[in-house]
Amino acid sequence: MAEVHLWSGLRALADGKEMVEVDGATVGQVLDALITAHPGLEPALKRGVSVAVDGTIVPNSRNHPVGPESEVFLLQKLAGG
Repeated sequence: MAEVHLWSGLRALADGKEMVEVDGATVGQVLDALITAHPGLEPALKRGVSVAVDGTIVPNSRNHPVGPESEVFLLQKLAGG
């Protein structure tokens, strides 16, 4: 199971948890599993998040592989200029 770390704004939508564990072989599968486990996360995840896997931010990440021992961090996408 991958460990998924949530930024503070998402924690309230995941029962106050800072970290949750879900199964998934890709970032997309992990995000889908998060929505299944915590449906309140869906609007924020559908708006878009930045994802880091094992310390590396991965752009266009839905197909990026996630290992069973991976640490995944969800980060707010920055907007503006």
